[in-house]
Amino acid sequence: MNFARAVLMRMFGRPRGVLGRLGGILMARVNRAAAAEVIGLLDVRPDDRILEVGFGPGVGIQLLARCAIDGWVAGVDQSQEMVRQAAARNAEALRSRRVDLRYGSAERLPFPEATFDKVLAINSMQVWPDARAALKEIDRVLKPGGTVTLGFTVNSGQPQEGVTELLAAAGLAHARIVAKPQLFCALASKPA
Repeated sequence: MNFARAVLMRMFGRPRGVLGRLGGILMARVNRAAAAEVIGLLDVRPDDRILEVGFGPGVGIQLLARCAIDGWVAGVDQSQEMVRQAAARNAEALRSRRVDLRYGSAERLPFPEATFDKVLAINSMQVWPDARAALKEIDRVLKPGGTVTLGFTVNSGQPQEGVTELLAAAGLAHARIVAKPQLFCALASKPA
């Protein structure tokens, strides 16, 4: 079983190498609808500044850039393979500086305090080494009144139990779960 877990982590958790490339291709196809549903819950405005943590192959970044046409979309991922795939998928938005993609961890976000109106993560919290620290970092970079949405597909392996409590422990308010047929989302906001 450890071998199977190692293969899955290399493909989807922290993609790298040939398996990581294949995992990125699969994620881009399979998770597009889920990304659109999660983004739909964010109520994106044209001038929003949005961060995606664990952006994978960049499908969510691409959809966000189409919504925040006068805003700015940034992303952090702990896989260099995913940064490469997302950069290729979002090349024009990167050139026009509407998108900023960085290699890094959820526990140490490379942005100043109160930078973002909205933050999201789709199928990534379950592979963060320290979810509590990462959620505190998200709280740090979120503007007062800002929104965070964590999305999990049925294949993520993430249970609903305990997610809203983690958001509250990070200082976020109004944490709630929205259940959809193929995913669930945990939403919260930073007190104004």
